[in-house]
Amino acid sequence: MLIDSARSSEISSAIIDWVRGKGRILIVTHDNPDPDALASAYALQQIFSCETRQEATITFGGIIGRGENRTMVRELEICTVPIDRINFDDYAITCLVDTQPGTGNNSFPADRKIDIVIDHHPRQQSIDLCRWHDIREDYGACATILYEYLLASKVYIGTKLATILFYAIKTETQDLGREWSPSDRASYLNLLHLANNQILYRITHPSLPRSYFHLFHRALAKAQLYNSLLTCNLGQINNPDIVAEMADFLLRVEGVDSVLAMGRYQHEGILSLRVASYDLSAGRLMRRTIDGYGSGGGHGMTAGGQIKPLADDVNLDELLELFAKRLLESLERPVVTAVRLLPDDHGATR
Repeated sequence: MLIDSARSSEISSAIIDWVRGKGRILIVTHDNPDPDALASAYALQQIFSCETRQEATITFGGIIGRGENRTMVRELEICTVPIDRINFDDYAITCLVDTQPGTGNNSFPADRKIDIVIDHHPRQQSIDLCRWHDIREDYGACATILYEYLLASKVYIGTKLATILFYAIKTETQDLGREWSPSDRASYLNLLHLANNQILYRITHPSLPRSYFHLFHRALAKAQLYNSLLTCNLGQINNPDIVAEMADFLLRVEGVDSVLAMGRYQHEGILSLRVASYDLSAGRLMRRTIDGYGSGGGHGMTAGGQIKPLADDVNLDELLELFAKRLLESLERPVVTAVRLLPDDHGATR
């Protein structure tokens, strides 16, 4: 079993000993959390409940928008509180999971103290101010780190906990096809026989509103090709998760090795970058692409970005065209004229 048990045991034991008896705990994920963030927060909540008997509240900014994620929260009974309803003075300890201070993708106030950070994204210098931090950039999922904590602490892993951890690793690594480590693989296989298959089926096959399919139509109609780079402006959206979902979907287009999708959610710009090769370093590309406009980051093959705020009069087509040119320059590719992915009613692609 290729699991870093010694490291996880040392860190989890130290965190538990330090937290014990200090009062209520707040666990913060990144905004619009995905399964990896929710599973990590839920697992950490269970560790504190079992090991220290302390109450821990899970919170985040934004919404849980994707149908699969909403079904997961409902089926596995994950209790959360919107961050705008949190009185931060009520909590003695604050933890960040699947995010870090200063990344721009979480809504925790920048002027407040953070005690514990557990993440698998590239390390930010700001975490040096935190009391505890466990950053494992080589891991494909943050949930894998928390699974190792559970094993090290000998916390009972029931069916619901196993199912959410398994689903988190499954989605974050695309069934061990993207950015996985030996620890992710071992955790995935260990949890597979503990997960509830019926719940997993309901999570992965949710009922979806008609508006979801309208967005798919819009994504295909708006998609443009710059040779092997594809861009997609989704316009106004009511679910920020749809941007990443469309980027994943469009990366399957033949001849495409990178996708940049964008949408406007309320007063924010949401961006998602997907690349077909780890060597392209999506996180670095995203930071360069939106430099001066917003913040972003990610891994080798996946990255996200945010523009906060995004003025109502900003033309998204023009902004995405600018970002496409920047991205092509970072990729050291010629800046070419875009063509439509799909032909118009007259068969033209320009």
